[in-house]
Amino acid sequence: MQKDNQTLGISCILIGMIIMPLMDAIIKILSDSYPLHEVVMVRSGVAILLTLVIVHFEGGLGLLVTKRPWLHLARGLLIAIANMAYYLALASMPLGLVTAIFFISPLLITALSVPLLGEHVGWRRWLAVVAGFIGVVIMMGVGADNAFDLSALLPIVAAFGYALTQIITRKLGTTDKASVMSFYISFTFLFISFGFWVVVGDGSFAGQGGAGFCSAHGACLMQRICH
Repeated sequence: MQKDNQTLGISCILIGMIIMPLMDAIIKILSDSYPLHEVVMVRSGVAILLTLVIVHFEGGLGLLVTKRPWLHLARGLLIAIANMAYYLALASMPLGLVTAIFFISPLLITALSVPLLGEHVGWRRWLAVVAGFIGVVIMMGVGADNAFDLSALLPIVAAFGYALTQIITRKLGTTDKASVMSFYISFTFLFISFGFWVVVGDGSFAGQGGAGFCSAHGACLMQRICH
């Protein structure tokens, strides 16, 4: 059973790592035409609808009642910070470089699993973590002949937030389903991005009201579907 679970977990990771770069590329394209918070808001709204369908088939909406709401809130806020930092990096840096630096996240997860989860990490893995950190420093262009770009810190912030999110996921996974955790993350994204939209907007809220809301986000949704 444990071997089957590991195989399923590895398969899910591989599928996720194929899908995520495609989503990043779409966001990179959309960032030229739409504010980041609008892209995130539409993305979160679609994700919530799909997640609710999954929750329904897994046992009903009653699954959304959780005994650990603060962990879900912390997880949602951390991944929101991580995604905002990552998407800001995509808007200002090449996609390949952002992705390469962000891959420091597995190293951070490995390092943080010791103090936060009490897991054991062997010396071979620690050597891999150190080598990975050195590689990231090289990719960031830190050296006597290279000017350090502060925007390169954005993927680092994203990786750190993502690593902490996965640590919390490990804890929540003992009591809550993956679909439930996905729902709370998407809801947090939707709430935060909607707040940004109300505050900064794009001019349509004041000028066109509800029609502006529907047209702007309808267009953004169509762009996402077409891509």
